Amino acid sequence: MTKLDITKSIEHVITSMMDNVMKKVLIDDPFIVEEHHAKKPLYAALVPDEIFKGSHFERRFVTPFGKVWEKLAKVVGEIEFDEAILGQSITGNIGQERLQRINEVLRKLEHPDRNEKRTKPNWDKELKYILEGKGKLIPVTVLCDLYVQEKKTGKCYSFEIKAPLPNSDQTKVSKEKILKLYSMTPAKINGAFFALPYNPYKIKANYSWQFPMRWFNMREDKVVLIGDEFWDFIGGIGTYKNFINVINKLGLEYRTRIYKEFLGIDPPEDYEKIKL
Repeated sequence: MTKLDITKSIEHVITSMMDNVMKKVLIDDPFIVEEHHAKKPLYAALVPDEIFKGSHFERRFVTPFGKVWEKLAKVVGEIEFDEAILGQSITGNIGQERLQRINEVLRKLEHPDRNEKRTKPNWDKELKYILEGKGKLIPVTVLCDLYVQEKKTGKCYSFEIKAPLPNSDQTKVSKEKILKLYSMTPAKINGAFFALPYNPYKIKANYSWQFPMRWFNMREDKVVLIGDEFWDFIGGIGTYKNFINVINKLGLEYRTRIYKEFLGIDPPEDYEKIKL
């Protein structure tokens, strides 16, 4: 594996998706002003066409990019590991009492006990309590966002990959999955993680988005990987820096094209300053 391999893989994913978006908005399904005026005369009379032209692009961009993080993680994982699979099912046996304790931990994080404050997340403490549970083994299947395996060592890892500002429900579901994976007997994975592809707060110690912080200590829990921690884990040291450089390079190229080819205007003077 080389940095060049990772660069090419990341570029391929982004350019393929962006080229498809550009083809759709410029050729297959362009914004036609006359059609917009005919279908929505009131809107056209009150709001500039450029606003609706922008939303036309947004709708055709958001859908294909909904899974972009997973796709990028897969191509990077395929270089560093022998196998990288999206949507992998992992089935194992979990003690009945462990399942009950998982539900108990999640309930206390979501709803405070009577006359008490809501429990604060603490991964090590929670997992220790859950693993002390016994009981009849029950087969459980967990669907992972990303699963990677190294055949030589047999080590395998799973990841719940969410947008940098996930909502509470998404995070709760991810935590339940991760707790179940760690509770399987015998163990089916060497590690499972809640992964955010980048940190809008720059430093992990500053991460402050409240919704996931109900379920994880986002700054300290070892199962939480944010930005460089995640990319360098699945792609080796330096992968995150390489990833950021590729995105910023392609971003400048495509923003220029969108201004000129789709919006039909020159880019503003400071548009080059926008970076990930």
